[in-house]
Amino acid sequence: MDGGINKMELSIDRVSKQYRNKIAVDRVSLRLQTGVYGLLGANGAGKTTLMRMICGILKPTSGTIAFNHMDVSTEEYRAVLGYLPQDFGYYPEFKGTDFLLYMAALKGLTKQQARQKVLEMLELVSLENDGKRKIKTYSGGMKQRLGIAQALLNDPKLLVLDEPTAGLDPKERVRFRNLIGELGKSRIVLLSTHIVSDIEHIADTVLMMKDGQMIWQGKWEGGAEDLEDFYLRQFEEEGRGRI
Repeated sequence: MDGGINKMELSIDRVSKQYRNKIAVDRVSLRLQTGVYGLLGANGAGKTTLMRMICGILKPTSGTIAFNHMDVSTEEYRAVLGYLPQDFGYYPEFKGTDFLLYMAALKGLTKQQARQKVLEMLELVSLENDGKRKIKTYSGGMKQRLGIAQALLNDPKLLVLDEPTAGLDPKERVRFRNLIGELGKSRIVLLSTHIVSDIEHIADTVLMMKDGQMIWQGKWEGGAEDLEDFYLRQFEEEGRGRI
């Protein structure tokens, strides 16, 4: 671990996103530091909209987002960001290695850097023996791991993953959790999902969204209550204890 020598902070300050008559994200403020943050919420809660604003894809209607005082709109911010969207676009005829080399070029790595980094990433996500296969032959879990590999090519300090475990079998899910847990030791990882057990196993901090607002955040200590039961209870209480 980096022991706080290179302190990292993602600052989200009163961020909102409005589409005509719908407020998708409503005055969300967060301070994220090194570790894994699990973002829970039903479909339509505003998770993906928030993540797309954090990644600079959507512009907030109001509020600010910065990483170590670098604004989300700057090149410096993009250089520290890694993103795996929910519907990641693959090129099915590409081989895994060629796809990562292509993504590395888009991220500005030199050919020499790219070759080295691609080998490292394939090994990290346990695809070192599958790099020469076409992506269309990959299982869902292998594609997700390839997605993680491309998000990590530029060694990001901020890693944003939108529903990364959707469609994975139980064995793949455990492998994926272990990988995310390891990555969270040296960077900020924000992981969105509606699968509560994924969050329970790997998140240092749990965030819960409903109707565009953050209704709960904190460390999940476990104890007598199951996280899923606690999560459902927050929604039933309709905002009591809202932060």
